[in-house]
Amino acid sequence: MELSNSSGEIISLEEARRYTHAFQKRNPDEKKAFIVGAENLRKILEQPGCLGIRIYNGYCEEDDMQNRVLIGVDADGKDMETGLILDKLTPCPPGCSSSSLLL
Repeated sequence: MELSNSSGEIISLEEARRYTHAFQKRNPDEKKAFIVGAENLRKILEQPGCLGIRIYNGYCEEDDMQNRVLIGVDADGKDMETGLILDKLTPCPPGCSSSSLLL
């Protein structure tokens, strides 16, 4: 797949629901989601040469919980390792929306 600033695919709510429910069924003890603030996403995306954001799975041993690490990606598909890197997203649970169809 070619890397571009429109990488990724927009899907329907039904597809999203199928995917999230399948994950939750297979991984009942895992976090269901993470919330990241728009301001921090913008800070990464506004870096010169940033084409998108790569999301790594991570694990914080001190907190004994999984997390996500977000880093900018340039046009060559390389991590922008000298730029901003984000983690400590708000996990769900407990920060879940009780009315979400994706839970």
